Amino acid sequence: MTFGVHRRAVIGAVPLIGMAVAARALAPPSPLPLAFVAVGDWGRNGASHQRDVATAMGAAARAANSAFTLSTGDNFYENGVASVTDPQWRTSFENVYTAPSLQRPWYPVLGNHDYRGVPQAQVDYRATSPRWRLPTRYHSQAMHGGLVEFFFLDTSPLVHSYRTNVHGAIAANVASQDVGAQLAWLDTALAKSTAAWKIVVGHHTIRSGGSGHGDTPEMVAQAVPILQRRGVQVYMNGHEHDLQHIARDGLHYICTGAGSEVRPTAAVEGTKFALARSGFAVVKLDRDALDLQFRDYAGASVYRGVVARA
Repeated sequence: MTFGVHRRAVIGAVPLIGMAVAARALAPPSPLPLAFVAVGDWGRNGASHQRDVATAMGAAARAANSAFTLSTGDNFYENGVASVTDPQWRTSFENVYTAPSLQRPWYPVLGNHDYRGVPQAQVDYRATSPRWRLPTRYHSQAMHGGLVEFFFLDTSPLVHSYRTNVHGAIAANVASQDVGAQLAWLDTALAKSTAAWKIVVGHHTIRSGGSGHGDTPEMVAQAVPILQRRGVQVYMNGHEHDLQHIARDGLHYICTGAGSEVRPTAAVEGTKFALARSGFAVVKLDRDALDLQFRDYAGASVYRGVVARA
C-alpha cells in the first residue's frame, strides 16, 4: 500500500503545503487506512500556542477523517486536576478542543504533572465526558478488526526518582501502584495480541534528544526488552516539549509533546527528525505501513515519514 508521501530525515522544519479543508459535514471514519491525531503536554488554559494547536489539529483531523485523538500525557499544568469538577476541564480541554472532528474519542495517558494532582479524577472524568476514554490508569484497546492494538501505559510509577525526589503529591500517588504488576500485564497483553500493529503509548520518553529530559533510564531498562520481545513497532510519548521521530532498538519512537510550550531539541542516535515547535502528529496506517506527519501550530506540515510494519 502507498500513502503517496516521502521520507524527510532532517533536523528542523520542512515546509510543505497544508491540505485545504472543504466546508462539508464530518463523515464517519473510513475503515482503511485508519487515521488519528496525537498531541501531548497541552493543558495550559489555551496559552503557549495551545489554542492555535487545537485549531490546526481540528482542521487536520477533519481532512484526514481522524477516528480519535491520542493524548500522550501532562494533560493539565502545572498540578493536574483536583476533581472531575476542576475548572481546568473547561478552560484547558472542553473550551479549547471544540472542533467537530475532535469530538470523537480521546485516549489519554497520565503524565508526571497529572500526578501532582488527583490522577484518579482523570479516570473518573469518563463518566462526565463521552469522548474522554481513560477506563483505568493502564489498559489496551484493539481497533479496526485486529489491524492495531494500543497499549496505554502509566509511566510515572516506573520512574524511580518520583518515589524519592518529588514535587507535591507525586510520591504518594506513584506509591499506590504496583510497578511489577503493570509490567507483567504489558508483557502478557502484548504476547496475547494478534494485531498487525502493536503500538505502545506512554508519557515518558524512552529515547530522546530533547533538552528537558533525554532518555529515561528506567524505561530503557524495564520497557524496551518487553517491547522488543513482543514485536512492538512503535512507542509514542510526550514529556519532551517537541516533535521527534527516532528509529533505534528495532523500534520507532514518536514524540508528540508539543501541544503548547516547547523546549530546544537536537539529534541523537537514530534521529530522523526533531523540531522545537508547537504542534501535533497525524497518523495513518494500514496492514503494511504507518504514515507519520507532524504539523505545527499554524497547520503547516513540517515532516512526513513512513514506518514499514515488518
